[in-house]
Amino acid sequence: WGSVGAAPPAAHLSVQVSKLVELPCSSSSSSDDDEDDDGSLVIDTDIPPAKQDPEMWCRAPHNPSTFSQCVRYLAFLWNLLFLLLGLLALAVGLWGLLAKGSLRGDRLAPLGSDPMLLFVLVGLGASGVSLAGCLGTLRPSPCLLRFFVGAVMVFVGLEVLGGLLVLAARQRLRDALRDALALCILRYHDEPDLRFLVDELQHNLQCCGLGSYRDWEANPYFNCSAPGVQACSVPASCCLDPWQNGTSTNTQCGFGTLRLGDMAAGGIVHLGGCLAQLSTWLRGQAGGIAASAAVLVLVEVTGVLMVLKVLDDIVPSRVRG
Repeated sequence: WGSVGAAPPAAHLSVQVSKLVELPCSSSSSSDDDEDDDGSLVIDTDIPPAKQDPEMWCRAPHNPSTFSQCVRYLAFLWNLLFLLLGLLALAVGLWGLLAKGSLRGDRLAPLGSDPMLLFVLVGLGASGVSLAGCLGTLRPSPCLLRFFVGAVMVFVGLEVLGGLLVLAARQRLRDALRDALALCILRYHDEPDLRFLVDELQHNLQCCGLGSYRDWEANPYFNCSAPGVQACSVPASCCLDPWQNGTSTNTQCGFGTLRLGDMAAGGIVHLGGCLAQLSTWLRGQAGGIAASAAVLVLVEVTGVLMVLKVLDDIVPSRVRG
């Protein structure tokens, strides 16, 4: 029935239509027009136009495998977990800023040095990137998934770069740590967060001051020339026994310590400074810190690999569909 005018049998026509339905979209150029042996094109007019419409036979549904579906669900749960952690960090940071009144107009200047600002920035970054990952795996959206992969890889790169800088500039970091502790001593009464950190550091490491307990003379409230009752004193966290009746803190245990000699003061407060104690503690915890950083990077890379698998599954389906 190769001639154009001849009418094919009904059974033969149904077989041809079924073969056209099974053809992929990429072979549509050979389904409508056939090339004759002499190079001329022969248009097949025996099939009705409705049967030749590619929209009717080109849609091949993409059924992801069980492994792909499991990876997609795991990627969604991974992003959901980090979204909740980011929102928690953001809530803690905002609560701290609001509780201290750091967001008021007259407190915007010291806002940049507020430790709670770190929680806000980390919470915003983690929740924003994780939200993009959640929506990208739920829709799915290749644009959001690519943004998630790029953002996480930037974070991983910054973390690795930070670790290399710590190894390469250990002496400079020690100097920066000394300056930070000196600033904490100077602003001990001005920032509640700094006061809490200094008290915890002195109490747990059993130290006092930067190099010795006499470094607290740099504080305007503890200086011997200060007019208040705390003149020539040190914080209660410097005391050998800061507890009163074993239950509450004796806030006056360090009063007048700076007027005493080293021998007499040694029976009341810790004489050694915190810088050497903190450096020794950090060297002892170097292995644990490195292991924690490696686990964090591994978790982030695992999330990126799962999202890349989801992206590889949805992009071909969009092209085929």
